Amino acid sequence: MSAALKLSDPLKGAVGSTATKLGTQLDLHTVGDLLRHYPRRYEHRGQLTPIRDLPLGENVTILAEVRSATARPMRQRRGEMLTAVVTDGVDTLNLTFFNARGIKHAVVPGRRALFSGTVGRWQGKPQLTHPKMIFLDDEDDEKLADVDKPIPIYPATAALDSQVIRKSVAMLLDTLGELPDPIPVEIRSRRRLMGLREALEAIHRPADDDAWRRAKHRLVFEEAYVLQVALARRRADDRAVAATPRRPRPGGLLDAFDGRLPFTLTAGQVAVGEQLAADLAAGHPMHRLLQGEVGSGKTLVALRAMLTVVDAGGQAALLAPTEVLAAQHYRSMTALLGDLAAGGMLGGDERGTRVALLTGSQSTASRRSALLEVVSGDAGIVVGTHALLQENVMFHDLGLVVVDEQHRFGVEQRDVLRGKGKTAPHLLVMTATPIPRTVAMTVFGDLETSTLTELPAGRSPIASHVVPVAEKPGWYDRTWARVREEVDAGHQAYVVCARIGDGEADGAADPDGPEPGRTHRDPAGPELPDPAGEPPPDEVRRPSRAVVEVLEELRGTGALAGLVIEPLHGRMPTEQREDVMRRFAAGTVHVLVATTVIEVGVDVANATAMVVLDADRFGVSQLHQLRGRVGRGTAPGVALLVTDAPPDTPARARLDAVAATLDGFELARVDLEQRREGDVLGARQSGVRSSLRLLRVLRDEGVIEDARQEATALVAADPDLSAHPALAQALHDLLDPQREAFLDRG
Repeated sequence: MSAALKLSDPLKGAVGSTATKLGTQLDLHTVGDLLRHYPRRYEHRGQLTPIRDLPLGENVTILAEVRSATARPMRQRRGEMLTAVVTDGVDTLNLTFFNARGIKHAVVPGRRALFSGTVGRWQGKPQLTHPKMIFLDDEDDEKLADVDKPIPIYPATAALDSQVIRKSVAMLLDTLGELPDPIPVEIRSRRRLMGLREALEAIHRPADDDAWRRAKHRLVFEEAYVLQVALARRRADDRAVAATPRRPRPGGLLDAFDGRLPFTLTAGQVAVGEQLAADLAAGHPMHRLLQGEVGSGKTLVALRAMLTVVDAGGQAALLAPTEVLAAQHYRSMTALLGDLAAGGMLGGDERGTRVALLTGSQSTASRRSALLEVVSGDAGIVVGTHALLQENVMFHDLGLVVVDEQHRFGVEQRDVLRGKGKTAPHLLVMTATPIPRTVAMTVFGDLETSTLTELPAGRSPIASHVVPVAEKPGWYDRTWARVREEVDAGHQAYVVCARIGDGEADGAADPDGPEPGRTHRDPAGPELPDPAGEPPPDEVRRPSRAVVEVLEELRGTGALAGLVIEPLHGRMPTEQREDVMRRFAAGTVHVLVATTVIEVGVDVANATAMVVLDADRFGVSQLHQLRGRVGRGTAPGVALLVTDAPPDTPARARLDAVAATLDGFELARVDLEQRREGDVLGARQSGVRSSLRLLRVLRDEGVIEDARQEATALVAADPDLSAHPALAQALHDLLDPQREAFLDRG
């Protein structure tokens, strides 16, 4: 008798030659890999699959009934071609077989079968060519003999259909031994959860719908629980690290700054400031995520925390993803601080410090001067790009690292900067992309979260409109007339393009803009964009508009005659880019034609109009960020989202959602619901297959909260998991070296 299978056993010895296809087609290599390849859905003999929902180009398995079948001789070669029509009772689907011998006797009207193949199109109608078939009245198919049992349908490929996967899974289940369960028995009892062995049996060979639903609930909880244990251990490890407490000096720099503010802090800014002050005063490093709406004042809150550290004798560094954003931070901070930013200099306040700027394109003299101020400690605040990470950048006493737009940096980059402190510096990461609460509990579960929801007094409303140029071409000209109206009223405008131009491919990244989205393979669906990247294409379309061509077009547009129109993108020389930004801020440039380099940090209160060309090429959160560049003063803003996306498409739905609300948190949920979350441990950054198979961070909010509670309690009682070896092994499997690095945000 052969030994019982373990989850770590290779598939090759368990399912024979099929193991090769499972490995190459689906990246499944062990028994555990295949058993965690869960069914996408379940079919029932009495319920036919809706044909109108079949996605073009995707491999599908459907349950349908043969309506008609016709065999005829082929013209160009010997043999017969069989064409059949199957139905779900409402719609029909064509089947084509180029060799009817051996099957025409089986494909007859009235028979029901599972048909597997890739959905194509012929003469405007959906079609399956040479689909594989399982007829449901075949008594010799022992796996489908029970008419009452749900039939599992798996994520499959053209070369490896659902039937083959189902039979391979059955072979494993028949020889699978008892399995160590990562969820402790007391938690399973308290939460009324199946054991692991029972759950795997029930999700792959359910007796009824209730069985697979209970199995799925247990497996969803397991994914959430193991992840939350990892995060709870990370938080515990962070608390064990020593850090220098940083407390403000009475009558010092922070008090002087607060006394000069020309406005009153919002209640949210005060509350978050108190949270940060308490964290900075602790003897272990702060690890906090600060999120908030565009324009909610996150940078001001971060600056006050930085001044606290300077008061305590330390330095603070702000890491920005682009030179445009770094320069913006530098200008706004020095303007807010006034003579407090000229410490030790003629005319500077005696309580003050200095603010240094470090970027990759600085002149040698400017860079040398900045480096000296940093290493000597004269500069209490250092603002920079990736240039801060270079070996020759040394700090006198780095006490706080602030990372702006954290999703634009890898973990290694943040850790390099944090490693420049004498002791572990405090960490504050900021994002203007609102994050739903359950995402914060998973993606950033090792960070405490603070949220700014209210906008400062004086911020103006922004009206957003979709401009559907395919349906209403005249609206395109009206767009530029509307821009002219804003300029004639004394204001300025942005025009945003997806590309720079100069011959680069569509979707090419602006070197100083956001990273382009990459794709991941979702185990329960087709290839999807990464949550931080571009939206899914609805169809093959023309190339998006580029800065270079739009600039020339607008300079020749009658409605904009006489206006100063300039470009801004990451390929421009730094001096030219800074000159354009200075002139735009001064009001001498009327219209800025830019890439998404302006997405964050650019703050020109007089800019009131935002035109986004090819708006359907941008994600929901990115559009929300972009329009946050207008309405930053006393005059109301207007955002015009120009698109040729047809009505009733996902692309138009995204734009309609953006136009319908200014609530970034609501839009974040919309964005995530459309994209799905993919890999919360960072498939995009680690390049590995998704860790989440069943867990969905929006749908499973209650499960995540329960799992977090259980995980926190267990880690407090057993930090090393010495009493829970199965859980420790599950954690090891989850956190391979790449995932461990990604999770190590602290």
